Amino acid sequence: MKKLSLYTCLLSLSLLALLPCSKASQAEKLLELILSRTSQKPPVTLSEAEEDALETHSSAYVAPQEGLSQADKILQLPGQPYGVNFDQYSGYVTVDPVAGRALFYYFVESPYNPSTKPLVLWLNGGPGCSSLGYGAFEELGPFRINSDGKTLYRNKYAWNEVANVLFLESPAGVGFSYSNTTSDYDDAGDKSTAKDAYVFLINWLERFPQYKTHDLYITGESYAGHYVPQLAYTILLNNKYAPQTINLKAIAIGNAWIDDVTSLKGIFDYLWAHALSSDQTHELIEKYCDFSEKVSRICANASRTAFFDERGKIDFSNIYAPRCHDSSLKNASTGFVTDFDPCSDNYGEAYLNRPEVQLALHAKPTNWTHCSEVLNYKDRSTTILPVIRYLIDSDIGLWVYSGDIDSVVPVTSSRYSINTLKLPIQVPWYPWYSGNEVGGYVVQYKGATFVTVRGAGHLVPSWQPARALTLISSFLSGILPPTSPWQPF
Repeated sequence: MKKLSLYTCLLSLSLLALLPCSKASQAEKLLELILSRTSQKPPVTLSEAEEDALETHSSAYVAPQEGLSQADKILQLPGQPYGVNFDQYSGYVTVDPVAGRALFYYFVESPYNPSTKPLVLWLNGGPGCSSLGYGAFEELGPFRINSDGKTLYRNKYAWNEVANVLFLESPAGVGFSYSNTTSDYDDAGDKSTAKDAYVFLINWLERFPQYKTHDLYITGESYAGHYVPQLAYTILLNNKYAPQTINLKAIAIGNAWIDDVTSLKGIFDYLWAHALSSDQTHELIEKYCDFSEKVSRICANASRTAFFDERGKIDFSNIYAPRCHDSSLKNASTGFVTDFDPCSDNYGEAYLNRPEVQLALHAKPTNWTHCSEVLNYKDRSTTILPVIRYLIDSDIGLWVYSGDIDSVVPVTSSRYSINTLKLPIQVPWYPWYSGNEVGGYVVQYKGATFVTVRGAGHLVPSWQPARALTLISSFLSGILPPTSPWQPF
């Protein structure tokens, strides 16, 4: 039987023709990458990784940073509400002066004893999507953007309630991050992204030396299922050579793309189990698909049917959510954190393109978008599981969490990927609570914890901010989520 790429068959019915707007979202960027399957590479061996780490350490650019933190301090964001009680900073960190490559960050300290709180780095996925537009202003940051695209309101479930949170736009070409060498945008990939994020981090810690002694937790979602473990891996290997080590404590990845084969199988099983594809189509997929690099025509046609024809025009990232049907800005009253607006991307793009906002953020004048339109991501591994295994063996804490109404990287994909590690169970599956409601379900393995978040889509803190805060509070405290209503941490 003739074999062909999944990309060729699925894209015969254009993915982009089904999207609600011309600009791709984080979930759609991930789908494009999954379907293309043109940039896969096997995972590097440990010896290769060691060589890369030594090269990174020996060539890492570290510049004088004295006085730059105060220059990066944000006096006030346009439209921010009254009573902001924490310090916030933003600006650029150069990671390659020869190429002229610099990464943009936004940092918010905790309003409560920041000197005693851990440091959390947040990365969005794509690849090529912004941690500022998504993470900071739609998910876990201290502000959300009103529907007028001009003003902000507080997020009472912001993660800086329990940590100091650093948002990084990465790689160069995403958001405000840039390179003066345009070939950097054509040659992006897993390896270069991890290296640049590491160089960013060691320079940022020179700029904010008071955080060198804080525990570091790296978190992220979607394709950050690659970014986060690879950066953690790079940190661990470079700690062997660096005079000042980074105090990496644990990582958490949400609705994370981890492994191609198990994740693809998980998508189609999820679609069928949630009545988004037919019995007949699922039977064909079960019989003819092994989700290898080349697939049969029957598999590809059945996959296309399930992906597009039968699922219909719904929000891939939250199968029960309304789509955005009106992209215009509105003179509306202050939004509600607990009622996420599906048009939030439009408000964010309007706000972050305002000249006064870019000036307050110390950003270069930029045509800012949620996901890069210039980045060509060429280098990625087919699986990140060997890296995850290395982290587990190195006693780095690992949490994988999953919003249970996401069909882009569904809960089934996460479970199948974790199950390939064959880790022994230490704490059996149980319901956990946020407030007086079940927040989701959790199982603890030896070396890893898997948590579902009930009623959350691909962007967990957007749809379930209170439950996301309960989850991250437990993660940072090194304890499992509450077993009963109103249990204190």
